[in-house]
Amino acid sequence: MKKFWGLCVSIVMIFSILAACSATTSKPESKSDSKGTTSEKSGPKKYAFVFKNTGNPYGEKMQEGFQNAIKETGGEVILRSPDQPTAEGQIQIIEQLINQKVDSITIAGNDNDALQPVLEKAMNAGIKVSSVDSAVNAKSRKVHVNQANPDRIGGALIEGVSQMIGGKGEIAILSATSQATNQNTWIEVMKKELQKPEYKDIKLVKVAYGDDLRDKSVSETEGLLQSYPNLKAIIAPTTVGIAAAGKVLTDKGLVGKVKLTGLGLPSEMATYIENGVCPWMYLWNPIDVGYVAGFTANALVEGKITGKVGDKFTAGNQGDQTIVEDGDGTQVMLGDPFKFDKDNIAQWKSVY
Repeated sequence: MKKFWGLCVSIVMIFSILAACSATTSKPESKSDSKGTTSEKSGPKKYAFVFKNTGNPYGEKMQEGFQNAIKETGGEVILRSPDQPTAEGQIQIIEQLINQKVDSITIAGNDNDALQPVLEKAMNAGIKVSSVDSAVNAKSRKVHVNQANPDRIGGALIEGVSQMIGGKGEIAILSATSQATNQNTWIEVMKKELQKPEYKDIKLVKVAYGDDLRDKSVSETEGLLQSYPNLKAIIAPTTVGIAAAGKVLTDKGLVGKVKLTGLGLPSEMATYIENGVCPWMYLWNPIDVGYVAGFTANALVEGKITGKVGDKFTAGNQGDQTIVEDGDGTQVMLGDPFKFDKDNIAQWKSVY
């Protein structure tokens, strides 16, 4: 009898151990979407913003706007940028963000096509990808946030420089990188504008690239002045480039001799507008651009939009937005560029 009861106790203990092991090793299955990623994550959604490079005041303002938007929606912000404005640097960052399993990536691309493989990898992992300011190709993102109408930007810059130099003379363009989508689009528009009869006496002598780096932009400006002694004006459709050119022209005492216009931050360009080096320039509010990009990312993550033409969403204090066509892809189009001159620069230079 004692052996019988001993055997019973042993059997009960064995089953208890097996039950305990089963309870500790089994896990409830998580729901997955078509990409195989977990559809519900604990904690706030993670929104990553990847700008062109570090130390860029324009990019910092855009990141500020993005951060404000995500804060309003209750998400978590991750701000990343490579040290140099290269596609390779952004690719490394995106790989890291994929491993972090972020919910969204918003990128100002350093190259239209080179980022496609890694961004497709991100989308295949269930990450919502959008671009802002400088677009990546349509296969690399759901939608692009465009800061202003490219035709209006290019047209305004050529019209402005023509007025500054009396409709005749040599001009040059100081751009950012040669692969920057937005820069190249504006340059192509400017070249087409120059073919109009009213601009027949204006000659574009060179497009130089400062790579959105201050020192290189300074060197390129100095090179333009040396190579083209009859240069009448420089157009710099980049905030880094126009500030660098403004300093060179001021230091060399060329106020009134070589005119300057382009796209610049009021806080950086106030001195050059007030001293006459840059009679006027243009820009939009990069804080607003980043802000709309943040709400665009949120609308994608929350399933309010898919990136198709006609999709609508509300972007906080920037109001209702509608997705429209953008070549092979789609975009959110913001307003026209704003003109800054001596009459209004004082009130804007402390804003951004």
